[in-house]
Amino acid sequence: APSSVWDHFDKVIGEDGKRRAVCKYCFKEYMADSRTHGTSNLRSHTPNCKQFPNNDKDGQQTLSFKSKQNVEEGVEVVATSFSFDACKRALAEMVIIDELPFRFVEGVGFKRFCNVAVPKFTPIPSRHTIAREVTNIFNNERDKLRRLMKGRRICFTTDTWTSIQNLCYMCLTAHFIDDNWKLQKRIINFQQVEDHKGETLGRKIELCLLEWNIDSIFTVTVDNASSNNLTIQYLRRNTKDWKGTILEHEFLHMRCCAHILNLVVSDGLKEMDDSIANIRLAVRYVRSSPNRQDAFKKCAAYLKLVTTALVCLDVPTRWNSTYLMLEAAEKFEKAFNRLKYEDSNFETYFKDVDSGIRRIPNEEDWKKCRLFVRFLKLFYLATKKFSGSLFVTSNAFYKEMFKIESTINQLILDNDDVLCTMAMSMKQKFNKYWGDGNKINLLLYVAVALDPTKKIAYLEFCFTNIFHGEKRKVDEMVNKIVSCLTRLYNHYATIYSSNESVSRVTEVETMVIDEDDLDSQMESQFNSYLEGRFTSGSKSELDKYLGEVEHFAKNQTFEILEYWKNNATKYRVLSQIAKDVLAMPISTVVSESAFSTGGRILDPFCSSLAPSMVEALVCTQNWLKSNLPISLRQAMDDVEEFEQYDSGNM
Repeated sequence: APSSVWDHFDKVIGEDGKRRAVCKYCFKEYMADSRTHGTSNLRSHTPNCKQFPNNDKDGQQTLSFKSKQNVEEGVEVVATSFSFDACKRALAEMVIIDELPFRFVEGVGFKRFCNVAVPKFTPIPSRHTIAREVTNIFNNERDKLRRLMKGRRICFTTDTWTSIQNLCYMCLTAHFIDDNWKLQKRIINFQQVEDHKGETLGRKIELCLLEWNIDSIFTVTVDNASSNNLTIQYLRRNTKDWKGTILEHEFLHMRCCAHILNLVVSDGLKEMDDSIANIRLAVRYVRSSPNRQDAFKKCAAYLKLVTTALVCLDVPTRWNSTYLMLEAAEKFEKAFNRLKYEDSNFETYFKDVDSGIRRIPNEEDWKKCRLFVRFLKLFYLATKKFSGSLFVTSNAFYKEMFKIESTINQLILDNDDVLCTMAMSMKQKFNKYWGDGNKINLLLYVAVALDPTKKIAYLEFCFTNIFHGEKRKVDEMVNKIVSCLTRLYNHYATIYSSNESVSRVTEVETMVIDEDDLDSQMESQFNSYLEGRFTSGSKSELDKYLGEVEHFAKNQTFEILEYWKNNATKYRVLSQIAKDVLAMPISTVVSESAFSTGGRILDPFCSSLAPSMVEALVCTQNWLKSNLPISLRQAMDDVEEFEQYDSGNM
């Protein structure tokens, strides 16, 4: 790539036919033959050029407002000076973060804005200059991240995507908890791969880890594509001698829980295809034109139904959007029934579809819809929790699985034939991937044990309910988990110094956890299960931790990372295990979200970007945004709102 010094000089041919460099600011000339002259004299000229705008850095300063780290503290007034290089970097960061095309900086409107807002920022960098600056930022931020991850055990998520260029990209995202007990996620690879084969992906991941000097993998979370099994086998085979290996990668493979839930729910949807299709057509009719929407609103208003949020269309291949469609539609059942009398075309519309197979939703369809929405809400909320990327999710996995499995088992025994058939179909798929708990990665149980509000007793309580009190199965599962946790503890104890100072007998206190509905009922049962238990003297951190049940006040906001941060001195070895285990992502949503970014960057108007530049833009955006303050609740609401809007405007 051309040297950045040419941002400040023009190449010209002198009268003697030799190449010269002319300063863009003071027009001083230098010899610039590439064979006999270097760029050192040009580089040293720019900072000393009297006309160079950046020289104002040593001149008069101005007052500006700078936001404090704590938003509640407001802003502070600081003295600043103009810096051309700082402006150029900020412009490049704006292009990265806001996903702007490089040609944006050469637009007439942007140049006019700069002439008014920052007249000293001249000449405005070209798109080629900004592209070079993007590469520089990418390299600098990568070096910072490499230092941050040095010596840590890393959890990974990975997925593949085919771009508009018809090129296959692989995304590899690193997850870890830093020294301040903050969950971090960073995209470290967004590169083109030849194909989707497991060996190809495994080799690409291995090369990426070697490039980043990462020699300690904890888990790799992948979806249920069959090629991913080969990817994991390749990594186990080729990274088994790395010094950071945990128990020879026994727990390396982590299945994406959100993908498995999708498969479970999709099987249940098949039992209600006809009713869902009828309601979908009714919604599509209403959404197909402004006149039909107005007629529907009049029906809703006549029946005094709330019309602030109307019905929305779904994406048939995405069950969560189908849930949102049914949830909105069932509130307007009476309006749909009235519409067939107010709009003569409504009934005709169904006869013209699928040769008359479909019909206006009847009472049976709406009954199934209400039952299904009530049941599906459990899966919808669980999927949202599993897909969280800004907070710890591994400790919440089994609690949600226990609720889902318990509900499915109850519905199988239900008298309602529709729900019973649907639940049996879901149970079959559930058992395929999770079985009676024996197919689940044991580290997910360890994450529950490392939640001080749950521990082993909660797992024992859940198993007792699932296995209907069959003590042999309960003991078998509990012993397997305790053995896994003990082996992990012994392994970490050889690396980290242990704190063997422990207290003697501790009376168990009943936990009080503020939950609603099903959560509250199960927690109440769990609290009763704990009554009368007591602990005995302990000899290790693990024995002490498992033997104590701590008290958490009602309505207290519990943050698991905050707990382990405050108890890191008390449990020196266990806190290191918690730091690794709790960093495990249980879905690949973070890597998948990178493809949304890639899709926006590689739109039909910017499809000629080189794969290396695509990687620089996607990765650097992720790294720069990691330092921006984010409202988790607002982020989740924005995603859900976008999905509903997108579904409703298809």
